[in-house]
Amino acid sequence: MLIAGFPAGAWGTNCYLVAPAAGEECVIIDPGHQATEGVEEALKKHRLKPVAVVLTHGHIDHVASVVPVCGAHDVPAWIHPEDRYMMSDPEKALGRSIGMPLMGELTVGEPDDVKELTDGAALSLAGLDFSVSHAPGHTKGSVTFKMPESADVPSVFFSGDLLFAGSIGRTDLPGGDMDEMLESLARVCLPLDDSTVVLSGHGPQTTIGRERATNPYLREVAAGQGSGRPAPRRGM
Repeated sequence: MLIAGFPAGAWGTNCYLVAPAAGEECVIIDPGHQATEGVEEALKKHRLKPVAVVLTHGHIDHVASVVPVCGAHDVPAWIHPEDRYMMSDPEKALGRSIGMPLMGELTVGEPDDVKELTDGAALSLAGLDFSVSHAPGHTKGSVTFKMPESADVPSVFFSGDLLFAGSIGRTDLPGGDMDEMLESLARVCLPLDDSTVVLSGHGPQTTIGRERATNPYLREVAAGQGSGRPAPRRGM
């Protein structure tokens, strides 16, 4: 399996291209702010053909390049229905204006083909299997994507802004909720095997085992304590 990832834009949001191997079809995950050039470079480098864009949630730092990427390659975008409005109205999702100079760089709106994700859905795209888990807390429509373990590759978990290396997503923006975040961590993350590789929306790669042992939020959820402390402000 091939996973090509890079941080993009003002918020360093991780965009991923996932394919069975170089020279094959691929799925693009979270093409955010200023990600278009990086996407095109990765497609060319690995000789990939995109078949879909899938989104962990609707914040502008994760969806800002969806329209140009989908338009250039005539592919659909997948998003949870509770976050769909954010593609057309990003300021509403943030509770404030994100600034006219920045907005001038963005193509706000939906691509021509939008498909909606549901909890427990099984997506088969580009010869790859993704299981979808609805994981509210950062936003109402946050989701994660899990790929199954294979003979030579551990399970891979695209956590979006649910779980980071050493932290979790912020909950202080519209639609954020700490209680929902803790419930999602317990329901979605804790059952995963320790060997599961975590590729998050911001920051470095980690594993569920490492986070279970060291992440203060995941440790508290596992212990049934749930501190209710505000999450560090990472990403949007």
